[in-house]
Amino acid sequence: MDLCHVPASREKGWYLALMAPNVKGPNYAWLDPSRLYCHPQGLQDCVADLLQPFQGDAIDMVAGIDAMGFILGAAAAATLRKGFLAIRKAGHLCVQTAAQPYSDYSGREKVMEVRTDAISPGLRILLVDQWVETGGTMRAAIELVERLGGVVAGVAAICMENSEGGRWIQERYKCSHCVPTRLQPRFDQHQ
Repeated sequence: MDLCHVPASREKGWYLALMAPNVKGPNYAWLDPSRLYCHPQGLQDCVADLLQPFQGDAIDMVAGIDAMGFILGAAAAATLRKGFLAIRKAGHLCVQTAAQPYSDYSGREKVMEVRTDAISPGLRILLVDQWVETGGTMRAAIELVERLGGVVAGVAAICMENSEGGRWIQERYKCSHCVPTRLQPRFDQHQ
């Protein structure tokens, strides 16, 4: 893995090639972004591409979804000079929480939690995750934010697949992702 190589031409999504394909089977995500996160310029360009559509928008806080959304969310929060809120899988927070059940990309039933004192009415939150495949995880995060009175200022992910859930989110919220239009069909089909 060459963490120093930066291509001469850095068009949107150049860093997607740093992600590694799944070699462990169907219970895992089809791509692993860890190598992208290890590459300094790749991570910087990915975060810049995710935030570009939100330039000038009112954003009070960034929330990242457990667990890979923590990486991109924290990087986005640091870039925007905003606070970061972790939206967790159930059972990890030792404070008062609001909970939301959901089905993840593999169809497993889970519960997501967020601390109740972090979101005040009208707080504008940018939600960040690694991937929106079926949309179940992101939709649960949206429901938690809105139930606590927050406003979803936008949704950002490396990829937002053209699934029913992905379309539902894109029709209702300002969204950003890193996959160029010409590559979207390949990502939708996990190729």
